[in-house]
Amino acid sequence: MSEELSEDRYQVDFYQQMRENIRAWLNEKGAGFKFAEYLLAAPDLFHLLCRLAVDKDVPSNEKIKLVGAIVYFVSPFDLIPEAVSGPAGYMDDVVVAAVTLNSLLNKVDAEVVKKHWAGNKDVLTLIQEILKFADQLVGSGLWSRIKEKFGSQK
Repeated sequence: MSEELSEDRYQVDFYQQMRENIRAWLNEKGAGFKFAEYLLAAPDLFHLLCRLAVDKDVPSNEKIKLVGAIVYFVSPFDLIPEAVSGPAGYMDDVVVAAVTLNSLLNKVDAEVVKKHWAGNKDVLTLIQEILKFADQLVGSGLWSRIKEKFGSQK
C-alpha cells in the first residue's frame, strides 16, 4: 500500500511541478507564446493519461500505449527535452498525449476518457485541435516521428 501511495504522490508532485514551471515560464520568457493554451494543458493531459492507465474500462493493450506516453512525459530524453528548451519542451509531450488519446478514442467510448478529464476545455475538442496544429507545435519532422511511434497501429 505504501508503494501505491508513493506512486500517487510522485504523480501529484510531477503534475504540480510541471504546472508551476509552465506558468512561470509563460509569465516570464514565454509571454505571448502562440500555443500557450496547449502548453497549459500539458499537466491535465499527463493526469488524464495516468488515470486512464488504471481504468478498468481501458483494454490492457491500450494501457501499454498510455504507459508509454506517461514515460515519454517524465523522461528527460525525448524529442524536445525540457532541460534544453524549458517548459516549451513539453509541446512534444502534449502532441504525444493527443496522438495516444486519439488512438484510444478509436477503441473505447469517449465517456471513459471524459470521466477522468480535469481540464477546463472539452477534452475531445482539445485533442482534435492539438492534432490539427501538431505540425506547427513540433515541426513536420518531429510530427511524422510521433505519429509513427505513437499513432494508431492498424
